Amino acid sequence: MRNPWLALEAGADPARRAGQVRRAHEEFLTGGSIATPVRDVVAESWRRCAGARVAPEGLARIDLDDAALAACRAEHPLAPVMPLFRELLGAIAEDGEHLLSVCDARGRMLWVEGHPQVLRRAERMNFVPGSRWAERASGTNAPGTALALDHPVQIFASEHYCRPVQSWTCAAAPVHDPRTLRVIGAVDITGGDHLASPQSLALVQATARAAEARLAALGPTTPAPAATYALDVLGRDEALLHTPYTRATGQPVRLGPRHSEIMLLLAAHPDGMTGDRLAHELYGERDVTPVTLRAELSRLRHLLGPLLVSRPYRLRERPATDYDAVADALGAADPGAALAAYPGPLLPRSEAPGVIRLRRLLEQRLRRRLLASGDPALLESWLCTSWGEDDLEVRDLLHARTARAAHPSGGPGRATSAQRSAR
Repeated sequence: MRNPWLALEAGADPARRAGQVRRAHEEFLTGGSIATPVRDVVAESWRRCAGARVAPEGLARIDLDDAALAACRAEHPLAPVMPLFRELLGAIAEDGEHLLSVCDARGRMLWVEGHPQVLRRAERMNFVPGSRWAERASGTNAPGTALALDHPVQIFASEHYCRPVQSWTCAAAPVHDPRTLRVIGAVDITGGDHLASPQSLALVQATARAAEARLAALGPTTPAPAATYALDVLGRDEALLHTPYTRATGQPVRLGPRHSEIMLLLAAHPDGMTGDRLAHELYGERDVTPVTLRAELSRLRHLLGPLLVSRPYRLRERPATDYDAVADALGAADPGAALAAYPGPLLPRSEAPGVIRLRRLLEQRLRRRLLASGDPALLESWLCTSWGEDDLEVRDLLHARTARAAHPSGGPGRATSAQRSAR
């Protein structure tokens, strides 16, 4: 099955595909229909761009002057891992054909680096530090679309919504705060058509994961302020919302399944979400009208009052969540504390794509920490849960550790080299 996030399948002719997509782009702009071979992820992005009234001939606008750019760079959580980005992608940025760029969660380019000649070419489309490349501002592009969908993606040539960008190809991956799991920016490589390969997408994705691991090792730089609100979402299908009033009464608000999903997603995206993006995170590819989402949000607003605001949809104050406690312990390399704080999967029955992604991310990080620790007590605790009882990898590691502990010098529990050869 073809990977929908890759621009070209094996054996595709880049020049021919670019021409086909360019014609499809023109047909969409003039008639509104999208034909093959346009990928679904690109078609959906074009529709979002049209809905946001992005000008097809437009250029990215400059949001940050030199002083504001310097301040944003100094304060941004990705600043400490810029040396890592340069280490992993620096050769690409200096080869005279590519650019390395890093943007914040709003799509504002904070760093754009590469060969001076390539940088000058990129200036013609305002691909410069301080410019805003969010999808709703600058059309379909890899960093902007990666942020919009919270997923690594390639955008090839004429797949770009704005014509001034269609001579470039790019691959980008979002980067998450390892404590809160929210998107804090994206890393991107931009160049020619040869970037439309599986290797470039895998490279930026691996770089993003390495940055998240480095951030987790560094730990939080400043203590988070105490939250007024709290949200329990682990090991339960209906979230519990704790407010100043409910703390006094001891009766938290129990949210329905859909409201639980919405609150979790808004907590995970404190900068806010457009209606289109929130609908995609909740319903995926299902054919759901915007009225359905607005009705759900209207009902939720009756419960939350001024805590929920719109344009974009966001929470005035981000609630502390119980998955924060697990993420904090993982970031501090304390798998025992993380396991103790983990009462079960995140909203386990939810089928919302955004919730599934957060659920898998947290569970995978926890499993990796447990496996890396090799602590028999922790491994056994994981296997004694309903969600970990069938984990064969953990079971095999526990068996190996207990066998080694029982026969530390290679006694009856360990085959000799002659016995292994005979097998």
